[in-house]
Amino acid sequence: QVQLVESGGRLVQAGDSLRLSCAASGRTFSSYAMAWFRQAPGKEREFVAAITWSGGNTYYTDSVKGRFAISRVNAKNTVYLQMNSLKPEDTAVYYCAAQSRAPNVLRMIVNAYDYWGQGTQVTVSS
Repeated sequence: QVQLVESGGRLVQAGDSLRLSCAASGRTFSSYAMAWFRQAPGKEREFVAAITWSGGNTYYTDSVKGRFAISRVNAKNTVYLQMNSLKPEDTAVYYCAAQSRAPNVLRMIVNAYDYWGQGTQVTVSS
């Protein structure tokens, strides 16, 4: 089992950059593939980015490709989401998620992930 705690969300201006962090508890962090999802008010939770257990493979939703980067440091039990050129439509609560059923596979659906953090709010003003 793993517990996830996100941090780094705040109010920023359009065009700014922000880095989110997700700290995981436990000694088996490297057994999990990780992902970031986001949920805007009145909308369903949507996939943002995913990374395999080793960090060797990543995948992004089209709307963030070229602007966001997911990475992880297994020695620190942490996954990051670097967000550049932020837009107002990026405003949402951002969640990190973990799954160990297929740690070498990039999954993009909510139900594929077993563990979730509490979320961190990112607000981008125009």
